[in-house]
Amino acid sequence: MSTEVTTAFVEQYTANVALLLQQRGSKLRGAVTEDSYVGKAGVPVEQIGATNAQKRTSRHADTPLMNTPHDRPWVFPSDYNWADLIDSPDKVRMLIDPTSPYAMSAAMALGRSIDDEVMGAFFGDRKTGENGSTTTQFDSNNVVAKSVGGTNTGLNVAKLRKAKRILMANEVDIEMDQLFIAVTAKEHDDLLGDTQATSLDYNTRPVLVDGKITAFMGFNFIHIELGSSRFENASSFLSSTDRVLPCWAKSGMHVGIWNDIQGRITERADKNYSTQVYAEGTFGATRLEEGKVVKITCHGTT
Repeated sequence: MSTEVTTAFVEQYTANVALLLQQRGSKLRGAVTEDSYVGKAGVPVEQIGATNAQKRTSRHADTPLMNTPHDRPWVFPSDYNWADLIDSPDKVRMLIDPTSPYAMSAAMALGRSIDDEVMGAFFGDRKTGENGSTTTQFDSNNVVAKSVGGTNTGLNVAKLRKAKRILMANEVDIEMDQLFIAVTAKEHDDLLGDTQATSLDYNTRPVLVDGKITAFMGFNFIHIELGSSRFENASSFLSSTDRVLPCWAKSGMHVGIWNDIQGRITERADKNYSTQVYAEGTFGATRLEEGKVVKITCHGTT
């Protein structure tokens, strides 16, 4: 017997997936800038480079003309979708419950897709120029070596200090711009072993909250298992002996949304009229400025 799927079910399912996506799906979406787009590509911002004023040294001198540099970072979309089949009419009714495992699974999957796009943009090539035809590689000057703080070390305070130094030297306004670092359980544990990170002898207030470091040295910590096989771009963060961590200013990373979370519930005649639960989204990400993203190299992958 087929199950009638109502419009209300579809609307409630879509709302639940979107709600769960915001609450538990993507870990990185809130740590980057965001905008909506249509078409084949988007330009998040028209970038105007720095120039210097010229001192006037004589009367009635010629007016100086400055060559103001311009650039355009581009973001390109990728399509993602998710689906599952449901046989039981009782399970269909669960779709309007915000705790539905189907809504939760869809939200988690699409949230990881957004994170995967952001992860690929941290250190990958980005497209710039008038029409996006110029390839800009990650700046090798913005790398913290694994030897900082000791030979072949994991995450430590010395590496965080070096990362912050790079950002400040690149003239990132650390007082106005939020700073983030993505860490795995391994690097979080490494930092717990650094006395300077956890001891009140070095800090004016406790850093640990329920045994977890959430903020330290001006960085907001985001726990995400960068090397997980669930992420397409996991290999960008792992080698045979090392792992790299992205450290960035919020204004330096951007996610573009072409199609935010859309949900559908339909009957599949080719599947004995089982109910298909479907969700989709279209996203893309890019670095906006090279000086606002740092790569921290840590020894050890397990």
